[in-house]
Amino acid sequence: MRVPGQTRPKWAVRALIPLAAAVLGAGLAASPAVAAPQVVTIDVGGEPTSVAVNSVTATAYVADGATGTVSVIDSRSGEITALVVVGGVPSDIAVDEVTNRIYVANPDGGTVAVVDGSSNLVINVISAGPGASVLDVDPAVNRIYVGSRSTGEVAVLDGISSTLIALVQSNARNLSGVTVDSGRKLAYFSSVETNTVEFFDTAAMKFTGSTGVGRNPAGIAVQLATGTVYVANSGIHHMSLLDGPAKVERKTILLRSEASSVAVREATNVAYTNGGPNGLVKIDGETGTISGELPLGINPGAVAADQRANDVYVTDPLHGKIFLVRNF
Repeated sequence: MRVPGQTRPKWAVRALIPLAAAVLGAGLAASPAVAAPQVVTIDVGGEPTSVAVNSVTATAYVADGATGTVSVIDSRSGEITALVVVGGVPSDIAVDEVTNRIYVANPDGGTVAVVDGSSNLVINVISAGPGASVLDVDPAVNRIYVGSRSTGEVAVLDGISSTLIALVQSNARNLSGVTVDSGRKLAYFSSVETNTVEFFDTAAMKFTGSTGVGRNPAGIAVQLATGTVYVANSGIHHMSLLDGPAKVERKTILLRSEASSVAVREATNVAYTNGGPNGLVKIDGETGTISGELPLGINPGAVAADQRANDVYVTDPLHGKIFLVRNF
C-alpha cells in the first residue's frame, strides 16, 4: 500500500499475451474463425478496487482504494492517460455515458465525487449519507443510486445539479452491490447481511420487496433486454439468476469458486464473473450455462465490460494491476 500523494509511474507497463489455448469451456472447441483471447496487463499500482467503462469514448476508469485516485485508461491502446485525485478511500465507480461523467463512492466521507470525463477533473462532491459504498447510474433520467454498507440507506442523486434528492431506508443493512434497469424503472441492491436482493422502484422512490439468494451476495448486474439479474454470491460457489420484473430467483449456476463481481455485455447477452479458479468465467445468458473459462493466474477482483468493443476489464488488487481481456 502506498501513502496518498506518493509518486507512482504515469505510464502503464503492458504485456500482450495470446491465449488461443486458454479457453477452457467444458466441451467447447475454439472456432478457427474466432479471434483468440488476448490479455493486456496494465500496471496501475496501489490497490485497484473497482472499474467502469465508457464504451462511447473507449475509456476505462479504475478506482484505487489505497491512494484515493482514479486511473484513466485508453481502451484502444491499453495505456494510462491520466490520474485523477478524488481523495478518501474509493469503493465503487460508475459512468454516465450520456453526460460523460464519472461517479466515485467514498464510504469514509459519505460522499460521491463527480469527475468530468472530458477534462478528467473533479467538478463536484455530493453528500450521499454515511457509508455510501456502491453506486450505479440511470442515464435516462440522469440519476445516481448509492447504497450504504453501514446504514442500508439509498441516496438518490441528481446528476444535473449534483445534489442529493432523497435518502431512502431499505429493509437490509450492508448493501453490497447495485444495478439499475432504466427501462423498467427498477434498481436492484444486494445485501451481504441478509443474503437478499432488495427491489427499489425508481419512479416511486421506495422499496417494493426482496428475495433470497445465495450466501453473501456482492456483485450484481442486469441484462436490460431480458430483465435477467445476475448475482455473484461471494460466500458460496454459485451465482443466482433472477427474473427481475417477477422478483424471483429462477436459476443458480454452479461455479468453481466464489464470485464477488459480475458484468453483462448487452449486445451478446453474455455475463462475465470472477467465479473461476484464478480467472474469468463467461456465462451464456440465453441458456444460463457456463460457456467458457479463461485463467489469468490470479484471483480476480472487480469486472467490467465494454458495451461496444469485445473487451472485459478485470482488477488485480493484490498486485496493483488491471487485465484488459480482448475477444473472450
